[in-house]
Amino acid sequence: MKIGHSPAIAVLIAFVFCCSLNGQDKKADLPESIGEIVWHKKKQFAKLVPEGSKIEVLAGGFEWSEGPVFLPDNNEVLFSDIPNNMIVSWKEGKGTSTFLKPAGYTGAEKFTGSEPGSNGLMLDANGTLYMCCHGDRCIKKMVDGKAIVVVDKYDGKRFNSPNDLVFHKNGDLYFTDPPYGLPKRMDDPGRELDWCGVYRYSKGKVTLLTKEMTRPNGIAFSPDFKTLYVAQSDPKAAIWKSFPVKEDGTLGESKVFFDATDWVGKEKGLPDGMAVDKKGRVWATGPGGVLVFNKRGKLIGQLNTKEATANCTFGNDGYLYITADMYFCRVKTTMK
Repeated sequence: MKIGHSPAIAVLIAFVFCCSLNGQDKKADLPESIGEIVWHKKKQFAKLVPEGSKIEVLAGGFEWSEGPVFLPDNNEVLFSDIPNNMIVSWKEGKGTSTFLKPAGYTGAEKFTGSEPGSNGLMLDANGTLYMCCHGDRCIKKMVDGKAIVVVDKYDGKRFNSPNDLVFHKNGDLYFTDPPYGLPKRMDDPGRELDWCGVYRYSKGKVTLLTKEMTRPNGIAFSPDFKTLYVAQSDPKAAIWKSFPVKEDGTLGESKVFFDATDWVGKEKGLPDGMAVDKKGRVWATGPGGVLVFNKRGKLIGQLNTKEATANCTFGNDGYLYITADMYFCRVKTTMK
């Protein structure tokens, strides 16, 4: 979503630490591009990703890159490196630098799990950065260079580990809460909720919207905000669901938008993050990279990174930015 200039963006930019990430800027030992682009519906997809396009590698050497967000005022992308508990900044011509560390876990004791860091990142309408913080089991926002807790409990119980988030046009925050940030995940003794839910945070109140999904992960709205898409990163049911959004902000009965369960094991990855373009097409990471669906859930194209691909976001520069395991990539599109 294109967001105009705001003071909060200036604060974010000023907060960036200007130290390079050793071994993570693009170097000669990194490939220029990875994977392949598949035009399943050639006429449709070639209008979005022209033939001859490549999945360009911008940086590498990360443990597990996730949650990219584009800062339009500075043509900068932030993304999480979850195992390294940090948020990375990338800028054209400057490469990568550390934006925030620690990012998802700030406790004094050593974190014993594999995913302590931040995951999904998102800007609100004012340009304030919000972060899903695995290790601290909450959602935070950046205020004057400090990470402030926004929400951390439902009905008095701590979340599992908020994973991804999206804002409704009215400012309500929708997010998913699978167990991936817990040291022992579903079997973690610190779990306080018996389900993995999809929630809404509005005017200080948390509402459980659904607990029907076993591993809710990526989340996104349709352009008219009448449909909420949620990815399920369960290898036994690797699906995306669509939910009608009611006038009161709650969800109606879900439908399976696309089922990729048969792809699991044949292609790397599971349903994860996603981006929705202005025409309602869904660009969803999953088995086989980024799968591109029309709004009826028909596959029209594929950006197959050949890596387990976590998330993607559009910049206002016409690129789709992609986090794919150790790589940070982009693909030129016609979307602006």
